[in-house]
Amino acid sequence: MVGVYVRVSTTGQNIDGQKAEIERWLKGNGVEGARWFIDKASGTNLARPAFERLQAAIFHGEIKTVVCWKLDRLSRSLRDGINVLADWCEKGLRVVAVSQLIDFNGALGKMLAAVLLGIAEMEQEVRRERQAAGIAAAKAKGVYLGRRSGTTKAIPARARELRGHGLEVGEIARSLGVSPRTAFRYLETND
Repeated sequence: MVGVYVRVSTTGQNIDGQKAEIERWLKGNGVEGARWFIDKASGTNLARPAFERLQAAIFHGEIKTVVCWKLDRLSRSLRDGINVLADWCEKGLRVVAVSQLIDFNGALGKMLAAVLLGIAEMEQEVRRERQAAGIAAAKAKGVYLGRRSGTTKAIPARARELRGHGLEVGEIARSLGVSPRTAFRYLETND
């Protein structure tokens, strides 16, 4: 069975581009009935619902090939990405990144994966450095005020509504695109 992993970083992003390219690859390689795992979460850690389901399916021997759009969809961390790929390759999994036209199977695939994951991590660090530099420059000009106190990313009433439907705090946080701590705070507010 083929497992397809798709990830976007924020709930506002769209998976359609990744999905179209992967579907084209699946069709071109005669793959039917692939199992899709889709996350709307950051790639900075591996604690993502669909990724964890993919890992469980691999552990149980249900998935023999993992297809993703690009390697950084699996992880933005070099260490995590290499560990995941090494683990998968040791289990005999075939790993394919369709937009990079690379099949990460065998020794050459492992080496290429290490290089590409290193680049993904470097891009993440450069983006953070640019953001920090921009904030420092704005503060120096006196125009950066930061996030206003009391602002929310989501509507606290929605958190309470989801809780009323029986969702756990972690599920509410993922649904709203906020941290579990923020979800707890939303549940405690009365507005």
